[in-house]
Amino acid sequence: MTEPFIEVDRVEKVFDVRRRTGFLRRERRQVRAVDGLSFTVARGEMVGYIGPNGAGKSTTIKMLTGILTPSGGRLRVAGIDPARERTRLAHRIGVVFGQRTTLWWDLPLIDSYRLVHRMYRVPDARYRHNLDRCVELLELGDLLDVPVRQLSLGQRMRGDIAAALLHDPDVLYLDEPTIGLDVVSKAKVRSFLKDLNAERGTTVLLTTHDLQDIEQLCSRVMVIDHGRLMYDGPLAGLHEAGESERTLVVDLERELPPIDAPAPARVVRVDGPRQYLAFPATESAAPLVARLATRYPLVDLSVREPDIEAVIARMYAEQPGTRPAREPGRPAQAPIS
Repeated sequence: MTEPFIEVDRVEKVFDVRRRTGFLRRERRQVRAVDGLSFTVARGEMVGYIGPNGAGKSTTIKMLTGILTPSGGRLRVAGIDPARERTRLAHRIGVVFGQRTTLWWDLPLIDSYRLVHRMYRVPDARYRHNLDRCVELLELGDLLDVPVRQLSLGQRMRGDIAAALLHDPDVLYLDEPTIGLDVVSKAKVRSFLKDLNAERGTTVLLTTHDLQDIEQLCSRVMVIDHGRLMYDGPLAGLHEAGESERTLVVDLERELPPIDAPAPARVVRVDGPRQYLAFPATESAAPLVARLATRYPLVDLSVREPDIEAVIARMYAEQPGTRPAREPGRPAQAPIS
């Protein structure tokens, strides 16, 4: 895992946008979706790539797949320039967009897989092996003859992931792969991706708004905002840099005064018998839960993860006009341009 498999060097992407300013007049301006972005990903790494809506995540993925051409900088995936050799690169990558399917809407799921088989010219034995494995691990056996339009979102997502892996890609780009899924479907998808990375060494770049995806799958996380890399390092370091907090939701048997929580935990809201306690995201909830269980009549407990937008906002809320730079593991400060 020493050789970079994905190389992004000072990459920019600028879009020309026109908007009407009068009856016959239009104004042209440039929107910089990606601004001097640099990072590398080693073969076999599983990296979370996160940020608010409009940060430049999907634009980056589209440049890495060759769908978009960079306005500046240098891109390489497995030594291939995506914009120049898109067809060649297609045989090395798999892509799953959570809100868009690559399956054929009116065909049974198995027919979509047969089409992928022919499109990528996958050898028959290899196709059957990969299909059997994906069907078993993603529990798709009962769905193969069902038209895609009749699948639930969770079923379709598992179907899309299988389709992206039938040709044995070296790298898998996942854009919101668990969006809208229930708890059981999320667990199945996460377990499959973890096994895939461990067994095949598939490089995975995961974009998501769900920090639990990152916590369970990735040892490294990159945060992008306004097209720039704000943070590159472990998730714990991101929580520390952003001073993010998790929320313990406590349901009591009856309405009581605010819970006497040990510092640094604190009650942030009381709603009848339900109370909300904030505590640092870098700390375990177990000691707090154990203390409450011995002192209060508990009915139920749940932990809510911090929202990524809130984490990023806190990272530079204390110093408006600055943003963290790209030093791995901790944020530095660099001027906004």
